[in-house]
Amino acid sequence: MQLDKKVQFDGDNFSTLDLSTGQRKRLAMVAMMENKPIYMFDEWASDQDQHYRKYFYETILPLFKKQGKTVIVISHDDRWFHVADQVIKLEYGQLAKS
Repeated sequence: MQLDKKVQFDGDNFSTLDLSTGQRKRLAMVAMMENKPIYMFDEWASDQDQHYRKYFYETILPLFKKQGKTVIVISHDDRWFHVADQVIKLEYGQLAKS
């Protein structure tokens, strides 16, 4: 996630939390990632710059799929809907016809 020059972890603490919102989300993903069968990301890519947004959708998500993980991504960014196996749209809290 290219955070190694920005922040270090000594086993108990991070060397800094002076990070952008996108950097904090990337750090949280790395710090909290466990080998779980299901991952859910709610607008994770929204605060990422274009490089990391593309990395998330084109590298991270296909890697999870290859590992047999179920991934639920909540996003308003329809530019990336094409990477989904299934798109479920909600309008005003109701399932919308696609």
